[in-house]
Amino acid sequence: MSKSRRVERVSSLLRKEITLIIMNDLGGDINNYDFVSITKIEISGDLQFCKIYLKCGDSEEINEVVENLNLAKNKIKHLLSQRIDMRRIPEILFKEDRVIDKGLNVLRILDEIKVKNNPKETIFSEDDNEQF
Repeated sequence: MSKSRRVERVSSLLRKEITLIIMNDLGGDINNYDFVSITKIEISGDLQFCKIYLKCGDSEEINEVVENLNLAKNKIKHLLSQRIDMRRIPEILFKEDRVIDKGLNVLRILDEIKVKNNPKETIFSEDDNEQF
C-alpha cells in the first residue's frame, strides 16, 4: 500500500524539524553523543502516531539515546507545535533502527558458510550453474 502524498510531506517535515530540535534545542544528555541520525519515520494514515527510528554512531549508546529522547518527547512535541502549523502533532515514539545490524549479521553468516564449505571457491560456480 502506497503512502499518501500528505503522509510523505508530513514525514519529511517532521524529519527536518525533529533533527533541528535534537541538534539545537535539546540540551543535557542528548547533545553529549557524537552522532545521532533519524533513519526512518513511520506515520499512521490518520497522522496521529509516529515512530521515529534512530541510528547512533556508537552502537552501545543507542539504548541510552532512545531512552533520553522518549523522556523528552513531550518537550519535542511542544517545540514541534510551535514550529509546524498542524491541527494535531502526532504522538511520538523513538526506536532503535536495527535493520543495518541485521543485514550485517546476515552477511557475516553467509561469509562463514562460504569459508566452511569451500574456502577457495566463490558462492556461484559457472561450471555447473548451481549455487552452493
